Amino acid sequence: MGYDLHITRQSNWWEKDETKQIAAAEWQAVVASDPEMRLSGAAESTFPSGGTLRYENPLLTEWLGHPEHEAIWFDFRRGTVIVKNPDEPIIAKMKQLAQKLNGRVQGDDGEFYD
Repeated sequence: MGYDLHITRQSNWWEKDETKQIAAAEWQAVVASDPEMRLSGAAESTFPSGGTLRYENPLLTEWLGHPEHEAIWFDFRRGTVIVKNPDEPIIAKMKQLAQKLNGRVQGDDGEFYD
């Protein structure tokens, strides 16, 4: 599990108003305009036991500009962008992207990061 932050246009990230969803094409345009972002389509992790976990989503995006980590995953689905367990640099990047998308950053518990 973990704690997620969401880039959303909804009043609350869990709402399903289709007129307020971020379109896939909008997300792709924002990613294409940002040299620190790269559409990856998949993330993979190998466990010490040798097993592998792979997640695929054509709009899964890596942020390569984090000061301490190699890549941070931004998961676009159902008209929102989700990041798990963000730190301060990630929150700042999410706020920057949210502004470009006319959205806001909201936590799982409903709090906004303005």
